[in-house]
Amino acid sequence: MGTNLDPLIPPGDETGESVTWIGRDRPGAAHPEPGMANLNPAPARPARGNRALWIIGALLVLALILYVAMKLFGGHHDKPTALADRGTVPLVSVVIPNQQAVTSNVTFTGAIAARYDMPIANEGDTGRIVAVYVEAGDKVKRGQVLARIDDSVTVQQVNRLAASLDQAKAQAALSAAEYKRAQGVEAAGALSAEDIEKRHATAITDAANVKVVAAQLAEAEARLSRTRIVAPVDGTVLTRGAEVGQIAAPGGATLFRVASGGEVEMRGQIAEQDLAQVKAGQPATVYLTGIDRPFPGTVRLLGAVIDPNTRLGDIRITLKPDPSLRPGAFARGEVTVAKAQRPVLPQTAVMADANGSYVLLVTDANKVERHPVRVSGVTEAGAVISEGLTGKERVVATAGGFLRDGEEVRVAPAPAADDATK
Repeated sequence: MGTNLDPLIPPGDETGESVTWIGRDRPGAAHPEPGMANLNPAPARPARGNRALWIIGALLVLALILYVAMKLFGGHHDKPTALADRGTVPLVSVVIPNQQAVTSNVTFTGAIAARYDMPIANEGDTGRIVAVYVEAGDKVKRGQVLARIDDSVTVQQVNRLAASLDQAKAQAALSAAEYKRAQGVEAAGALSAEDIEKRHATAITDAANVKVVAAQLAEAEARLSRTRIVAPVDGTVLTRGAEVGQIAAPGGATLFRVASGGEVEMRGQIAEQDLAQVKAGQPATVYLTGIDRPFPGTVRLLGAVIDPNTRLGDIRITLKPDPSLRPGAFARGEVTVAKAQRPVLPQTAVMADANGSYVLLVTDANKVERHPVRVSGVTEAGAVISEGLTGKERVVATAGGFLRDGEEVRVAPAPAADDATK
């Protein structure tokens, strides 16, 4: 058997280098055998001097960054903070509500109606209408015949009763004559007292019969007159419900409606809070849909009660007769209740909540203050303030809902005079 001996290495004292003995079985030997390539070369390591240079450079760069940061944010720290604080203060525009001449009006709606609308129906016996003499819109006089009901039966009854009355009168006259003659011979004793009393009773009975027949005749004549539907007053026919051939019964449908005297009025409903400001006799103005010109009138009547459901009361305006004032037309009325000097604000400056209407005032310290007001009306110029302002306050004009009570604000400068005139 042969043995594989380790190569001989010159002693260290001869080469001048230290020698480390590594066995063959140790992996990664540092010194391969002579004449053989090193298959596992050791990686190159950076020198310790280069690493130190890198560390020093990094420290210098970090120190430079810290210095620049201190220069930027350290010396000017107060100025950016002040700018930020100043930017959070809201900028608002204000308006001074100077006193203006304001006319307070109360408005309401309703309809045109006849002041005295009289329904006319059949008051007599049931009968068939045989003639109609008027149309809607006609002017009629009191007693003028509007329509006629068939009277052929009633006329014959009147004629019969008239003849019966003549007969009763003749019989009464005969009985009265006989009783008078009996009284002439009573002293001579030609007739007994019994005969005289009978003739007296007959005369009285015949005279009473005349009265009965006369009453029956008058009743028949009244029924005959009711076959003529006549106008009870002077006026204008509003509606006509009678037609030839129609059966008219007492208590049935209305045949005609007549406006007494042609007088018309506006009947409307007014709000409860406005009702206390309106008085009877105040002038009013009525406007109709589709007609530009107004119709003057006067407050005639105010309702005595208020509807608990709608909180509205009745109002009636007397109007002069006019062909354009047709009953049933929709109308809008106005009553001037007061003329005074009131502050006027833009509608955007007035707000409301559960506590009522209010505005936001800017105090001398430029802080917002809530102030309650009372709005009496709205005109083209804006909201009329009746209570709460003197007209010299600075009121936030718009966007008041985004501000809080007590919040500090900045007031925007007023526009120049030349800009305002443009």
